[in-house]
Amino acid sequence: MSAPNLVIVESPAKAKTINKYLGPDYEVVASYGHVRDLPPKDGSVEPDNDFAMSWQLGERAAKPMSEIKKLAKKATTIFLATDPDREGEAISWHVKEMLSDDKLLVGKSVRRVTFNEITKKAVQDAFANARDLDQHLIEAYLARRALDYLVGFNISPVLWRKLPGSRSAGRVQSVALRLICERESEIEKFNAQEYWSLVAKLATPKGEPFIARLTHLAGNKLDKLDLNNEDAARKAEARIRNKDLKVVKVEKKQVRRHPYPPFITSSLQMDASRRLRFAASQTMRVAQRLYEGVEIGGETIGLITYMRTDGT
Repeated sequence: MSAPNLVIVESPAKAKTINKYLGPDYEVVASYGHVRDLPPKDGSVEPDNDFAMSWQLGERAAKPMSEIKKLAKKATTIFLATDPDREGEAISWHVKEMLSDDKLLVGKSVRRVTFNEITKKAVQDAFANARDLDQHLIEAYLARRALDYLVGFNISPVLWRKLPGSRSAGRVQSVALRLICERESEIEKFNAQEYWSLVAKLATPKGEPFIARLTHLAGNKLDKLDLNNEDAARKAEARIRNKDLKVVKVEKKQVRRHPYPPFITSSLQMDASRRLRFAASQTMRVAQRLYEGVEIGGETIGLITYMRTDGT
């Protein structure tokens, strides 16, 4: 016997977690990501026909969509609980469109559910505040997908002819490549200048170590490039090596250190790369698992909020 409420998410891990927070009247099933896409052939987007788009069922989507359709026939309410971003809205829209095309939504209620963290309270609150699909997000997705297709499909063949061995062109990657090339050109033009700094390793009467940097010499303030070679640095060192040092001023001030802001997608990837040497793809795989939930004390719990906070 099927449950009267069908809940559709992207991944089986996410389905497993939220299924524990809903009662027996809910059945949670996964679409396994996007279910449709533009076929890689000419004419999939028609700019002269109000940008009409032709969709194709993904190879991996056939089995999960068949299961979703079978369950949808018996459900009275369908909840689309994909991720709370543009791509999540797109997956929900595609699923709804395919069910509608097969006349499986007649007399049924279709509601959109979003949550930024997979906890019992967040999930139950989201279901209590279900909404309609966000047409603005759907149109943003359609515009992004059409541009990706038109730019990549039209420019990539030209690139392959002009630069044999090239991979592809794209709406984002081609612009990013230009920015990288411009930055590399600036680096190559940079005129490196040698400079030296002098520091002394000192200690307080209590033996607490600290570092003192030479900022003045012979009554004159040192600019960054004043000690511009090793010889100048050695001469400065010789002038102060056996001199007595004394504290001439003590300045006290309060310093406030604010906590770092929560990670966004880019800062998460940068910090994971710097600290852990993770590739961006590895970081997002780990974050996805933490978001969908891990087993703790016999219970599946989502540990972070939704991690895709910025996109192109």
